[in-house]
Amino acid sequence: MDKAEIWIDQGINFIVDFGPKIIGAVLIFLVGSWIIKKIIGASRKVMSKGSYDESLQRFLLNLASWALKVLLIIVVVSTLGVNVTTFAAVIAAAGLAVGLALQGSLSNFAGGVLIMIFRPYKIGDLIEAQGVIGVVKGIEIFTTKLVTPQNKLAIIPNGAMANGNIINYTEEGKIRVDTTVGVGYGEDIKKAKEVLLQVLTSNPKVLKDPAPSVNVSELADSSVNFAVRPFCEPKDYWDVYFGTLEDCKLALDKAGIEIPYPHRVQIQKNS
Repeated sequence: MDKAEIWIDQGINFIVDFGPKIIGAVLIFLVGSWIIKKIIGASRKVMSKGSYDESLQRFLLNLASWALKVLLIIVVVSTLGVNVTTFAAVIAAAGLAVGLALQGSLSNFAGGVLIMIFRPYKIGDLIEAQGVIGVVKGIEIFTTKLVTPQNKLAIIPNGAMANGNIINYTEEGKIRVDTTVGVGYGEDIKKAKEVLLQVLTSNPKVLKDPAPSVNVSELADSSVNFAVRPFCEPKDYWDVYFGTLEDCKLALDKAGIEIPYPHRVQIQKNS
């Protein structure tokens, strides 16, 4: 009975000493969580009305949400009577250990932050980076996702993206399609040039400004080569590229202009 009375007294003392703190901490946590939810919701509405793209919104809102939650935990722990300085030191030590173990991930996270700040590309852009060409499908905290022309999903770490060369084909809104078409040396090159230029100007996906161009680029071994250069919107690149080659072949055939091909001469020596 004496031990039971001691335990009951200790329990009562604990409730008296820490009960208000625990209740206060719970109330602070509940109210703080509600306030954080409202702040994030309001921020999302403000960003939606602005010029922020979807990836940037998610990145900033997640970052803000985690920062506010960490601050709330520190306040709750402080309400319970825990020394905040000691608690912060423990968090810092744990953060250092995790940081050393995840150096690559932190580098990718930092790369993601830089991409979000400087925005060298956005979702929907056609870019070339790290030896991959594709349309940006998503920009996440650690990686960037590209869809290649072969409809393959390429996932590239943001650290490499932030520190490497990036070619953005969409940013300027126009892209030049480079193709080469050859005709025989015996053909009228002025007529051939007119036929090729007509192919470009009749294609609705070829832009009028800048105007397409056709120029002699090389006097090759067996052909006079023309640099056929239409401009188009980035999304139409492959349609214009393949369409130009096919239409040029058909138009030259119709005009009776020869497209030469390499000839192989075989010499036999009689013994």
